[in-house]
Parts: sequence; C-alpha cells; structure tokens
Amino acid sequence: MSDPVVIVGAGLAGYNLARELRKASADLPIVVVSQDGAGFYSKPMLSNALASGKTAATLVMKSAEKMAEELRARVLPRTRVTQLDARAQSLTLDSGEVLRYRDLVLAVGADPVRLPLQGDGADAVLSVNDLDDFARFAQALETGAAGQPAQRVVILGGGLIGCEFANDLLARGVQPTVVDVADRVLARLLPAEASDRLQAQLQAAGTQFKLGAGVLAVRRVDRGLSVDLADGSALTADLVVSAVGLKPRTELAAMAGAALGRGVQVNRLLSTSVPHVHALGDCAEVEGQWLPYVMPLMQQARALAATLAGTPTPVSYPVMPVVVKTPAWPTVVCPPPADAVGQWEVTASDEALEARFVSASSAEQVGSLLGFALQGKAVSQRQAWVAQVSVPLK
Repeated sequence: MSDPVVIVGAGLAGYNLARELRKASADLPIVVVSQDGAGFYSKPMLSNALASGKTAATLVMKSAEKMAEELRARVLPRTRVTQLDARAQSLTLDSGEVLRYRDLVLAVGADPVRLPLQGDGADAVLSVNDLDDFARFAQALETGAAGQPAQRVVILGGGLIGCEFANDLLARGVQPTVVDVADRVLARLLPAEASDRLQAQLQAAGTQFKLGAGVLAVRRVDRGLSVDLADGSALTADLVVSAVGLKPRTELAAMAGAALGRGVQVNRLLSTSVPHVHALGDCAEVEGQWLPYVMPLMQQARALAATLAGTPTPVSYPVMPVVVKTPAWPTVVCPPPADAVGQWEVTASDEALEARFVSASSAEQVGSLLGFALQGKAVSQRQAWVAQVSVPLK
C-alpha cells in the first residue's frame, strides 16, 4: 500500500480537504490526525451557539468514527505530533507510532492571541477557539467566579468575534461589556459610519462599550474579577473572555523547516518551501495573504485536493463577503483589497446602511466598486452587490 496523504487538523480546513480529496480519488489513502476529539463541527457556530441553544456536545454534527467511515480514511483523535522528519517524510505521534506520508498537509488552524496581562486573575481569562474551549466557557457562565451564574461578562476585543459573542450573550440574558483599545468596533473591517451603527444597535440591545481603553491587568477580587484599564478605571466581572485576534499555528511547519511569515508561507498551489509539505486554512499565508475566514479555506481545499490528486491547481478566490453574526444589526462586509486606493461612500436610513468603497486610482477605473458593507435590511441585497465588485481577490 502506498504512503498516505496525512492531514494534521480536523477542523473545517482539514475535513473539507479530506472530503474533496476523496471525491477526486476513490482509493488514495488518507489519514487525519487531530489533537481534539476530531468530531466534525462548524467553528463559526461557536460565537452564536448560546442563542441556538447548543452545547459543546450538540455542536458536533458527526463523530470521528462517522467521519472515518464517510471518508474511508483513518482518523486519529486526541493525537499529537511530537516529531516531524521532512527528509524521511515521516511523523512521530505521541503514541509512539511513526507515520510515513506521501504528502503532508498542515491544517492546524490558529491560536487565540493572549494579551500580556498582569494580575493574579490573568489565568482566569478565557478564549473560545474550539469545542473544548466552548465547554469551559459554557461551564464558566454557569458558575461565574463565585459559584453563581455569570451576569457581568467583559469581552476583550471589539472585532468580529468580540461583537458576535456580545450579541450571543444578550440572548442568554447577560449584558456584556466590550473593551477595545480602538475607538470603534470592527475598525479594521467597517467604515466609521457602519461601526457606529453596529455599536449603537448592540448598545440598545444591552451591550456596554469601553472603547479607546487598553487592558493592563485582571485581578481576583471578592466575588469576581477586576479588569484594570489603562485610563485608570476598572470593570468588575464574573467572567472575562478574550477575543483580540488569532495567531497562525506554525510550530509543525517550523519543525519541518518551512518558511514562515505571519503564518506558514505557501504559494498558490498551497505548497510550502519544503517538498511534499502543504498548508491551508487559518495557519496558511498564501503569497502574503492571511484570510482566516470560511470561504477562502473552502477554495483552498478544492484547489489543494485537485493538486494532490494529480492535477496542479492554483487557488483563486471569488468575491468573498464576510457575514458578521450580529442579529441585533445584521452586517455583511466585503473588505476592499489591502492596497486599494479609494474612499467609502455611505447611504443610510433607519432600517439599513449601504457603504461602497470606490476606486480613486487610475490603476482601476475611477469610481469602480472595490468593496462594500451592508447592514440591516440591506444585507438581503448581498448577491447583487457581489456581482458589482470589480476586483476580486487574486
């Protein structure tokens, strides 16, 4: 039997690649190695699971055993890679097994960024990045810091995940406080007018905001935690959740000797600098672009599966809007390219907001649509706006 394609990681990137690979080849051996339970679930659902009435167990759509059967693959849950020998094309697992591979795919995702907080309560700050994290988060909501259900929840980070968790906590009857050093929410994704509308709607629903304020320390106090801010003020909380961003996991790629940047550097074929080692999803930096969203990884999975099945296929991206799961004020954004030259043009009413990012550069036709943001009732027009965008990601 030939050596398998080994996929390290059983998240959306790893399992979607395995599915696409099985479609492309009925008999190619596939092994999936996962440090968690390897059940199939949708990670984006973690930030609206409370409103959906989901638990860590019910978020799992298929068990590791079911996925192994469906993919006709070997799936190894609760398994870690302890050594990687790229020259010998082999992995050593924590069980002691040495696993040879024809091709190795790193689909290991990203870790939450941890703020360098002071104080004896810093270790009590939670992040929610996988099912195990969500189980701890749900338990902490039940017990708080003093054995009672948490009512005062402070969220560190006013980006996409922070705002989604704030909205989700409202559905549970918790009024969260969002803290961010930026002076507005989703500052990297939305124009100022759209940020302000999202904040206003979340605030009207019960969320409090402390913006333009950095966090220095988290201390344990009587019946809770104190979040000490750089402006000298402090917030009292039963639970503190950090949602300040993600950092690609690069340890295995470094072990292989692959080139690293912000993430694991790969070309359009999703190949690293090391032969027979590939990467996709949240750990991968594709020719300088790091896109930690679902739609890019789906495109990557299709392209890499074709390549591994014998048809080299560079990844390309369509226009990929990002849905912000905030029912208090539905929001969809298609960010313009990072190097785009232009300006936002905003039209708003009580029930909707439409923002166009139009080109001001002679490199594109001046006035062409390079990105957009839709809010409220305008989100229903997403597909029509997608069709108008002039410059999809390459």
